[in-house]
Amino acid sequence: MERFINILVIDNNPININDLQKMLLGAGNNLIFCQDEESAFPELEKRKFGIILINIQSKCVNGFELLQRLKSNPNSKDAYKIVISQSTSTGAGLVKGFREGAVDYISTPFNENLVKAKIEVFKSLYFKDLRISQLLENIFPQTILKELRTVGKFTQKKIGEGVVLFTDFIAFTQSAKDQNPLDLLQELEMYFNKFDEIMERYNLEKIKTIGDAYMALGGVTEKNSKPAVRATLAALEIRNYVLSKKQLAIATNRAYWNIRIGLHLGPLVAGVIGTKKISYDVWGNTVNIAARAEQNSKENCITVTHSVAEQISEYFDVTHRGEIQLKYGNHADMFFVDQLKTEHSLFNEGKLPNRKLRVACELAPMDFEFARRFIITKLKSSLPDELDYHNIKHTLNVEKAAIRIAKLEGVKGEELILLRTAVLFHDAGFIFRYSKNESFGIKMAEIELKKFGYSEEQIETICNIISATRQDLCPVTLLEKIMCDADHDYLGRADYHNVAKTLRHELANYGHTMKESEWIDFQINYLENVHQYFTQTSKNIRERGKLIRINELKKLRKLIHSPH
Repeated sequence: MERFINILVIDNNPININDLQKMLLGAGNNLIFCQDEESAFPELEKRKFGIILINIQSKCVNGFELLQRLKSNPNSKDAYKIVISQSTSTGAGLVKGFREGAVDYISTPFNENLVKAKIEVFKSLYFKDLRISQLLENIFPQTILKELRTVGKFTQKKIGEGVVLFTDFIAFTQSAKDQNPLDLLQELEMYFNKFDEIMERYNLEKIKTIGDAYMALGGVTEKNSKPAVRATLAALEIRNYVLSKKQLAIATNRAYWNIRIGLHLGPLVAGVIGTKKISYDVWGNTVNIAARAEQNSKENCITVTHSVAEQISEYFDVTHRGEIQLKYGNHADMFFVDQLKTEHSLFNEGKLPNRKLRVACELAPMDFEFARRFIITKLKSSLPDELDYHNIKHTLNVEKAAIRIAKLEGVKGEELILLRTAVLFHDAGFIFRYSKNESFGIKMAEIELKKFGYSEEQIETICNIISATRQDLCPVTLLEKIMCDADHDYLGRADYHNVAKTLRHELANYGHTMKESEWIDFQINYLENVHQYFTQTSKNIRERGKLIRINELKKLRKLIHSPH
């Protein structure tokens, strides 16, 4: 399995640069070469690096000062810094380099096996660090991690108005008795994974699960506006998801679960507890009242307290249900949330927020995840069966490649969403016709994306990205270049021949049958004379593989044409 990493080389020695290119390019290594600090820092502003090689003896580089500066740059502070020095140099410089943050050195002239081995070691360490970081992010909110990393501890904080959301499956205990334990856990995991996805979409924080109960927060670990509205939107989406699963189960004569949801808004205390097995949690009467709201809710209903209802009534249809008794003789006024008001919903259906409400909640204006679900469903149901290559699998593979290239190129945020949207729509034109289909995909994007909150400007960008895949056009912007390179990522991969077979079958399905020799010549001509990679990343990680494929095809052509 390939692991992709950005490696920055700061060196102006042409012999070193040439040798490192020969030794390290390909195999997932995206090498970026810079002559000096002045050219290196724009690259460091743009993308994150895992390994940095610095020639500390170069006259164009103040190696020790540079090592100090790299410590404070967010895109280089976690990188493994390796110094390059002549084998005849004294150890004093290397010792100083280690003091400034270098972890190892390689000497010139390079020993190829040693250089490759060291790069692989630090590459493995880098990906282990990433894995640990991802695990920590799954346990703690970003704000907590930032404080733990900077000061080594987290101070308990009082929150004036935090929203607590609880869900609980009805009659789960009975289901646990009647259902196979493994099946039960898989079913529960499916639901909770979906809930996690919904929490992420509305920038809420999942706290924990206790058996079949799920707890999340709003307005505690994030700064987005309208936490009560965002939490209620999430509750509505959870309720609707459970109902859709129920309807499907009834239609297929299978068992199903019902859910209760409760929300309350009020003061909280948040903190990290434990010494060996630490966890992030919140305390206060607000948690207890939210739990009571959930416990007193009804089947597949959302119950909120008066404090939540006050904040959401402008956007949601709510029904007063009266007071609910709490502990110690106290009472709380409760309301049912019926649906999102149609004027604030995406399709006037009362389910998902429209662009205006998303902006008010400081969420991304467009609902990418829902647009993604729409187009994937459309492609699965409408693409012709004759498309052995340009099918849904191809679209998802291109999306995966686009995400990888974009990450290495430093593309993120809204630009990444626009790129992924273009990728998902780029082959939609095949629904209508086989050749010159881009215009149909563009037309579908223009019509459909407005419904998901995309602006005219964003749609124009997406359509330009799709249009760049036409063979008679050349990509101009970085996003257009990534789109084209992702579309042909397989040309430089080891699975090229398997993918190419599906294209051959597809061409035959549409009347373009080729003999074996014709097919080989067609591939060689396309790879050698027609196709090119446009981004530096794809040139670095795929060009060498493409040349290997060309040589394989040429050898195959010789075998076919050689006399027996």
